[in-house]
Amino acid sequence: MNIVELLILAAIWGASFLFMRVGTPEFGPVPLIALRVGIAAVVLLPVLRSAASRDHLRKNAGPLLLLGIVNSALPFCLFAYSTLYLSAGFDAILNATMPLWTALIAFLWLRTPMARTQVIGLLVGMVGVLTLVWNKIGEGLPSVWLAIAAVLLATLFYGIAINYSKQRLAGVPPFVVAFGSQFFATVVLLPLALLYWPAVPISSTAWYAVLGLGVLCTGIAYAIFYRLLESAGSAYTASVTFLIPIFGMIWGAIFLKEEVTPTMLAGCLIVLFGTALATGKLTALRFGRP
Repeated sequence: MNIVELLILAAIWGASFLFMRVGTPEFGPVPLIALRVGIAAVVLLPVLRSAASRDHLRKNAGPLLLLGIVNSALPFCLFAYSTLYLSAGFDAILNATMPLWTALIAFLWLRTPMARTQVIGLLVGMVGVLTLVWNKIGEGLPSVWLAIAAVLLATLFYGIAINYSKQRLAGVPPFVVAFGSQFFATVVLLPLALLYWPAVPISSTAWYAVLGLGVLCTGIAYAIFYRLLESAGSAYTASVTFLIPIFGMIWGAIFLKEEVTPTMLAGCLIVLFGTALATGKLTALRFGRP
């Protein structure tokens, strides 16, 4: 049952890049993401049925506000912006660099020891990113460069958020963290969304994309994610990172007719291999003593 839920979660999160590709051109990055986190907060609202959950939310409002900005508002907007210029599959592959940033930040900020295999994994992951973006850089389009930088900055924010939440929100129930981060992200983005709301009518297709992002890729996905954390543990659940790029490329190819190039496949494999090393997934491989 756990493997089925893991595959469903990967498929859902892989689809988020597809939905952003569809919705961003009409809504714009900020209004789209404001709707995404707002809908997700509504989906997760039943979390507050218990007095204990409401108490946790009230006592941790400050850290949850910061988490909502760093883990949702900023990276989601950056990803949405990037989908104006990058394919869904390309974005999904770059998203897999998040564990690399997480490991590096844990080492630099929290002084978490890093084995030699993890250092090698970080270097391999960087090679994978260079392999992936090399042709894009060769195109010489500033908009594409900015889009790639936006994705890498978004994954950096994810890495910061994960380490921050471990430090400041360790005792808070996960579903309260999920709701609180989406709620405060909505509060932060709502004024900007109203300011930049599109002046032209929005198609039903774009609205369906927003619903898919908010209900499926955020609200329901969080529920599956935390259920897996409880039943299978963090190490098993974290392996979803390795599956998301596969689904991102599949959905982009099927629904948007996006091309999956040999360079994308090579970059994907190198990034995932580096991520596996950096996160300790390939413990059987030893490059000397750690």
